Amino acid sequence: MSDDEARVAVVTGGSRGIGRAIVEALAGDGWRVFLCGRRQESVDAAVAELGARFGDRVAGRAVDVREQQEVEAFVAWVLERAGRIDCLVNNAGLGRFGPVDELTGEEWREVLRTNLDGAFYCLRAVAPAMKRQGSGYVLNIASLAAKNPFAGGAAYNASKFGLLGFSEAAMLDLRHDGIRISCILPGSVETEFRAGRGDSSWMLAPQDVARTVLDLLAYPERALPSRVELRPTRPPKR
Repeated sequence: MSDDEARVAVVTGGSRGIGRAIVEALAGDGWRVFLCGRRQESVDAAVAELGARFGDRVAGRAVDVREQQEVEAFVAWVLERAGRIDCLVNNAGLGRFGPVDELTGEEWREVLRTNLDGAFYCLRAVAPAMKRQGSGYVLNIASLAAKNPFAGGAAYNASKFGLLGFSEAAMLDLRHDGIRISCILPGSVETEFRAGRGDSSWMLAPQDVARTVLDLLAYPERALPSRVELRPTRPPKR
C-alpha cells in the first residue's frame, strides 16, 4: 500500500508513553500517523526517531488539546496533507492527585480540560470528515479509574468517568453515520506517569494498549466492542 492509499490516524499525546506505543503500532501496520503533544521539542524528537523507522508515514505538531482552536487547526492541517482521517485516538491525558479539599481550582481545571474537554474538541473536529467519508473509528483511552473511584483521585476519576460517559453517548450519536467509537479502560500501565511508585513489573506495558487498538481496528465494520477493560494479569495481592 502506498502512502497515498494508507489509512490515516491521528493520535493525541503521541510523543511518549501509551500514545507513542500506539503510533508505533499503527505505523508498523501500514497506517499514516499524525501525532500531537503539548511540547514541540517532544513532538520533534518523536517524529525524528519514528521517521528513522517509518519514513514520512509519521508526522506531528505541537498542540494543546485544551484549546479548541489549536485542535481545529491541527485537524485542518492533517486533512490538507492526507485528505482524510480514518481513526482518531484520544490519548492525551494527565493526572493531579490529592485529597479533594486540597486540590486547587487550577489543578481541577487542568485535568478536566485535558482529559475530557480535549477528547470532545478532537472528536468534534474530525467528525465532519468522517461523516463525509461514511466511515471512521474513534478510540478514547480512559482508565479503570472510569469505574473505580479511589481516595485522592477526585479530579482524575471525574475526568475518566466523564470520558466513559462521553464515549458511550457519542457512539449512539454517530453510529448511523458509519463512525464507530470505543472506550479502552486500561489498568495500571508502566509509563512515566507511574514513575517512582515502586515495583512495576506486574503492570501492563504501553504495547498492550497499542495491541488493543490494533485489535479493535481489525474488527469487521458490523461489530463494535464499545468498551474494553484491560487489566494486568497478576497485580499485587492485597
